[in-house]
Amino acid sequence: MTRETAIANFRAAVSRVEPVAERVCREQDPRLDCDYLIRVDPDPRQPPNAFQTRNRAGRPVLVFTQGLIADARNQDEIAFVIGHEAAHHIALHIDQRMQSAAAGQVLGGLLGAAIGADANAVDSFSRLGASVGARVYSKEQELEADALGAVITARAGYDPVRGAAYFQRSPDPGNRFLGSHPGNAQRIAVVRQVAAGL
Repeated sequence: MTRETAIANFRAAVSRVEPVAERVCREQDPRLDCDYLIRVDPDPRQPPNAFQTRNRAGRPVLVFTQGLIADARNQDEIAFVIGHEAAHHIALHIDQRMQSAAAGQVLGGLLGAAIGADANAVDSFSRLGASVGARVYSKEQELEADALGAVITARAGYDPVRGAAYFQRSPDPGNRFLGSHPGNAQRIAVVRQVAAGL
């Protein structure tokens, strides 16, 4: 696929999926800021990836690397990734991760202090606890975003199963202990199940 085709696919998918994602967001929680800002990472060396964050004002931001845009084979794949990242915001996953990381940090520090560790070791325990805490629910959150992302994708007129085919070409994280993402087969199965019920 040419660079121009990849860019055209991305723009077309954004124009159809963004308004649907905003509607779904408002339906799920009218108190949320549902005015998505979609950005492309300017660094062409970044590997294929997308993520959801918020800007300083709290506005949801969906960031896509140029590598992901080039790697997607069709608009359905781009649409699914947009829906998936938008779903993370709707499900408040950033807030959940922050709370879980903070709890893990406190527990890690308490554990370090309880075993009589020095200040540096307690700090290390705290950082480790925060890292573990941030990952506690991440696999479930990814599957939840896949499911809601499939709904958003379908409501925008795209095929979520065809979109989730992107996982077949992505490195499979498997089901590692403390991994941040579930295995690709599990993710595709969730999308197929949701799509079958639409």
